[in-house]
Amino acid sequence: MSLTVDIQFKRSSKIYHQGEIVSGVLVLDSRSEARHDGITLTLDGIVSVQLSPRSAGLIESIVNSSKPISLINQSVEVTKSGKIPPGQTEIPFELPLSPRSSSKTLYETYHGLYVIVQYSLRCDIKRSLLAKDVSKLQEFIVEYRPSNGETDEKKAVKFEIRPETLQNVRDRARIPQFLVRGHLDSAVFPLSKPLTGELTVCECERGISSIELQLVRVETCGSAEGHTKEASEIQNIQIGEGDVCRGMAIPVYMVFPRLFTCATTIAPNFKIEFELSIVIIFDNDHLVVETFPIKLTRN
Repeated sequence: MSLTVDIQFKRSSKIYHQGEIVSGVLVLDSRSEARHDGITLTLDGIVSVQLSPRSAGLIESIVNSSKPISLINQSVEVTKSGKIPPGQTEIPFELPLSPRSSSKTLYETYHGLYVIVQYSLRCDIKRSLLAKDVSKLQEFIVEYRPSNGETDEKKAVKFEIRPETLQNVRDRARIPQFLVRGHLDSAVFPLSKPLTGELTVCECERGISSIELQLVRVETCGSAEGHTKEASEIQNIQIGEGDVCRGMAIPVYMVFPRLFTCATTIAPNFKIEFELSIVIIFDNDHLVVETFPIKLTRN
């Protein structure tokens, strides 16, 4: 193609906050002089909600609430019809990052399994019938503004895992006698810092094969009339391999992945929440899971 366009943001991180100006340059590269019928720039923010296959046949209100939600949509004409000179041409742009009046707020960028919050900038160069239109789409990231301090009290969450505390166990005969004690440093974690804590295997009558941490997203789609709720794993980290020493504290440490996590979000038509699961796998391949709800913030 003799004409190409690229979108370069002023911020290399591509992270913006509501109310700021999204700025950068359009870089047009043409081998020869090229005519066009106008260049437009469109800023889009949308929430895509996809119902899980298990929601088939549920009430109509859930289906209606699964329609895409437009958070922001604005288009500006960068230049009217004219000619693009040969070589490289840079055109600066600035667009305010403000939500539609019906949205009131911009949610954080998030790529989930059933909920996706995505923001993008698209450049369209219209050309004559004999030449193909040129388009370029570039995604950027929206985050909540960090607060000045911890808005939630940081209080350690102590736990004790033993056969009697386990829920939804099918075959208790396969579960050995064991006792695991520990704590999470908080139930509320800022995304800019790791999830921390520790656990200790006090006793266990069988050998242990592995101890793992699972970060789980819980996505709820729907409204008060009806909803679907699905949990899925984001990442899994092994913190203990083999038959770990009894009575020794094992650090709990997990860095939150970008894009696949966001601040805990409660919206009218969807929710994005998170859980931490501690998985203990015994040497007979049987495993037990203890799950803790956690809240993620942008502190």
